[in-house]
Amino acid sequence: MNTRFDRYIGIDYSGARTASSGLTGLRVYVAGSGMPPSEVLPPVSRTKYWTRRGVAEWLLAEIRTGRRNIVGIDHGFSFPLSYFERYGIERNWPKFLDDFCDHWPADVENVSVQSIREGECGNGSLRLGSSRWRRLTERRAGTAKSVFHFDVQGSVAKSTFSGLPWLRRLRLEAGELIHFWPFDGWRPDDTKTVIAEVYPALWSKSLPIDNRSSDQQDAYAIAAWLLKADEEGTLSQYFRPTLSEAESVSASIEGWILGVG
Repeated sequence: MNTRFDRYIGIDYSGARTASSGLTGLRVYVAGSGMPPSEVLPPVSRTKYWTRRGVAEWLLAEIRTGRRNIVGIDHGFSFPLSYFERYGIERNWPKFLDDFCDHWPADVENVSVQSIREGECGNGSLRLGSSRWRRLTERRAGTAKSVFHFDVQGSVAKSTFSGLPWLRRLRLEAGELIHFWPFDGWRPDDTKTVIAEVYPALWSKSLPIDNRSSDQQDAYAIAAWLLKADEEGTLSQYFRPTLSEAESVSASIEGWILGVG
């Protein structure tokens, strides 16, 4: 069977605590052609669970193998255009990441999103948003919450704010090997690892749970859907959602959830 990718990686993210904290909510599953999704456990260390730093280091090593990987990560990759307008940020994703990380350095040792919110470090108060602001892709998904909607069930705000600095690090350390979709273009380069934002709630409940926790189930569902869509030949159509020209321009800055039509 001809497929675009060799490996399908699903990451259910967590914005709790710090970059070096072991997090039970941070899970990684990998599938391959003829290989159903299985959980990838962290290296043996003082922490029982994955850390955000550990996942980024593992992912960087995977990218450097040269395999055709596609990676789905469950957090926002960018912010609504209202944010760019309020702070006069150029509509350029790498520059957005630089500006964001200057104010929300959640990848720094012993720093958490919560400590930045409380003013203990960083300058997060200078880069805030409204929970009423939603990206076009969130509105299309229906139930997806704003990336600024903190402290509610189903929120991805902490995951987003803690995950963005690691996307920037991956881009800086292996940028030529990665296609960040859709920021690097709507048609991914098959010779690179493709990294995309996903929303596992689209698929998790339709799959058997088999004693997995909710976080394991979400990571499993991401990898399972990516594999299935590629094997069925439908993945390419999801890389090109139906958007007007103006919507496409906006989404190339705000980002898009892979799987949302």
